Amino acid sequence: MTLVSIVQMNSQDDIEANFKAIESLIIKAKSGGASLIVFPENFACFAAGKQRETAERFQEFQQRLQQLAHTHQIWIVAGTLPCPYRPDGTVVPDGRVRTTSLCISPERTEARYDKIHLFDVQVGDAVGGYQESKFFEPGDEVVVAQTPFGNIGLMVCYDLRFPELALNLRHQGAHLLTAPSAFTYTTGQMHWQLLLQARAMDSQCQVLGAAQQGLHGEKRQTWGHSAASNSRGQILDRIDSEGAQLITVHFDLEEQAKIRESMPLMQHRRLLQF
Repeated sequence: MTLVSIVQMNSQDDIEANFKAIESLIIKAKSGGASLIVFPENFACFAAGKQRETAERFQEFQQRLQQLAHTHQIWIVAGTLPCPYRPDGTVVPDGRVRTTSLCISPERTEARYDKIHLFDVQVGDAVGGYQESKFFEPGDEVVVAQTPFGNIGLMVCYDLRFPELALNLRHQGAHLLTAPSAFTYTTGQMHWQLLLQARAMDSQCQVLGAAQQGLHGEKRQTWGHSAASNSRGQILDRIDSEGAQLITVHFDLEEQAKIRESMPLMQHRRLLQF
């Protein structure tokens, strides 16, 4: 059995203040016995229009996170960072960047996932419309990271709305799904918890949803409510108050194996043509 921590943050454009909160949360998770900590989307810097500027410091941030993982001997799913280059090293063209989630062990970066589904939607909030594709290039690779306590399928925010990704990750051996997110207050209120539970039910993976919460600048407001759903789709724990904090839950590979054996969804699945 393993303990895993899921973070909630209210990140702003002050990178050093954000990293101070990051290390404090890592210390808290480790003191509670956690082997893994999951941070939300935009955890190092949440500032509209600064994606490219922040991306220029990607390697610096990665090294700082690797040092934190080593110092505190904990695995980190480093929410998301804007990255100016693709996994093969080529520069993202047209001034765009990629939304990148890193899985970091106490020794090194073990995996990189670039967000596949981009949030180009109209939302009835103070911002109104979102067009991530204007600033970000989508990734095209499904990524599962191997760890001593189970395989982690990496997802990000809007990816939660696409069950085929969760199923693909399960097919590739995932036991846990991480979902660093910055759901808008409007969409989060309607769908956040439902999506965490649905993807857990679909894939029979434990889903760890780390969320941003509160106001970021003058207009952007995120829902928060970081939560974990077990492999049956039941909420294990959830944050219902404001501010930077975490929850820690158990993950048991043996228990998950029994759930999957008793209801063998993958063996029963039939592929239907759209």
